[in-house]
Amino acid sequence: MRSRSAIPADFEAILALNEESVHFLSPLDRERLVALHAESALHRVLLRDDAIVAFILAFREGAAYDSVNYRWFAQRYPSFLYIDRVVVSQSLQAGGAGTLLYRDAFNFAAAAAVPILACEFDVAPPNPVSEKFHAKFGFREVGRQTAGQGKKMVSLQLANTAAFASPIKGADEQ
Repeated sequence: MRSRSAIPADFEAILALNEESVHFLSPLDRERLVALHAESALHRVLLRDDAIVAFILAFREGAAYDSVNYRWFAQRYPSFLYIDRVVVSQSLQAGGAGTLLYRDAFNFAAAAAVPILACEFDVAPPNPVSEKFHAKFGFREVGRQTAGQGKKMVSLQLANTAAFASPIKGADEQ
């Protein structure tokens, strides 16, 4: 598998992947994806045999992003990379794809001298797979809040960038 920057030609595959996991994510349509892509600091796809099997979408502080979870971090931290969503095809989950994309995020943040990565995952309803995944990268809870029109509770998480960044390769060599 290899990763590269997302391009508009990838959007249909990205939307299909998002729809597969929409029960853990907010819905996404093409118009919203175009806007998020333009505002993102990091938007990468993971390819297996030239097919998109996963993606990551992340934002720096100062983005014009209306996510309640992003805004929570923006109100408290001056410099961060917020991982909005990482989506892996259901057929490849637990196969290392998410780890590869998180390594991209840690390396991107380290190269940009961003000290922390921020994210959230559901705790009500619970998402123990995501909780375990984030723990292996050193994420720790710094708060909780309701989201999804009060239908869920999220754990707001931070990780130290330097802890998991690896030597930087060329942007599309990973």
